[in-house]
Amino acid sequence: MFKGYFLPGLLAVALLLPSTASIADNVSLKEGHPDLHTVVKGDTLWDISAKFLQDPWLWPEIWEINPDIENPHLIYPGDVIFLEYVDGKPVLKVDRGSDNSSRRAAGDSNTVILSPFPRATKLDHAIPTIPYDAIRQFLDHPTIMTPEEVKNAAYVTASEEGRLISGTAHRLYVRGIPNTYSEFDIVRPGRPYYNDPKRKKDILGYEAIRLATANVEAFGDPATLRIKHSSREVLVGDRLIPSRQQAISHNFNPKAPNEQVNGQIISVPAGITRVSQFQIAVINIGASHGLKTGNILSVFQKGNRVRDPVTRKNIQLPDERAGVLMVVRTLERFSYALVMEASRDIRLYDMVRNP
Repeated sequence: MFKGYFLPGLLAVALLLPSTASIADNVSLKEGHPDLHTVVKGDTLWDISAKFLQDPWLWPEIWEINPDIENPHLIYPGDVIFLEYVDGKPVLKVDRGSDNSSRRAAGDSNTVILSPFPRATKLDHAIPTIPYDAIRQFLDHPTIMTPEEVKNAAYVTASEEGRLISGTAHRLYVRGIPNTYSEFDIVRPGRPYYNDPKRKKDILGYEAIRLATANVEAFGDPATLRIKHSSREVLVGDRLIPSRQQAISHNFNPKAPNEQVNGQIISVPAGITRVSQFQIAVINIGASHGLKTGNILSVFQKGNRVRDPVTRKNIQLPDERAGVLMVVRTLERFSYALVMEASRDIRLYDMVRNP
């Protein structure tokens, strides 16, 4: 009923400004949306947006232009996101959850009077934009190595006592180790990934099969490392890359790419051919195509070819939208993207475009 005017509940208390009308026209309330939502541990900004918006990723387009909003990411468990109407238009606000922080105005079930109170909590307790655990392993341990990374990576030169196969607790001798890291992932380059999978030309990278982690015992040429944990056998010639283990932002600003992009899904998690919500896919477009972390892309599946019953000619059916991806890590020519929404199984080689 009130489509076209919406202020996300992920924000600090704010009113919809008249000047936002042109942007708000692109945002619609979700049919059957709740009147309020109490934030609980495990919620994400995307989840909450999806309760109120047809396209959850559009919420930053509104809060970015509102001068009353300092940091929309600081929403905490216990906060109450509620809907009310201002001048006949729906507005969502945040009740900070104190027992005495709000009360309904007498005789008006749609009006909430807010009283400020101090918040004593760590910023780390604020809910994340997306499920962090779903992406951490792919940010800490990349599944694809560029040809340059394979060429320049450190490598296992020999093993303790001349073993052909090494495992947990065994020593390795490695060349090319930088002395700025003390822990490394041991990987084996696998199958190549192509920019055009059908023609198998122009290699973007190679599958990085993770074998083990190892710690440096002594730097040198070769350096001495000991395998901390192994999931597969380690062989001479296997490559080593630094274990990242670095602080990574829990928050992403979802928005459409600034440029028109067209790409494909070229890799999905090992052992499967289809992915669903909160799984990672690798796409064959990256920073050189203008992609940035937080960019939103729509996934499309090619329509079938069918025979027209009247003309007896084959026709191409329209492409079908299958879901939404958010880019979580970019490299020069490919990116890692998290499946945020999936209306059908998302498959290898599905197309990705601007939303």
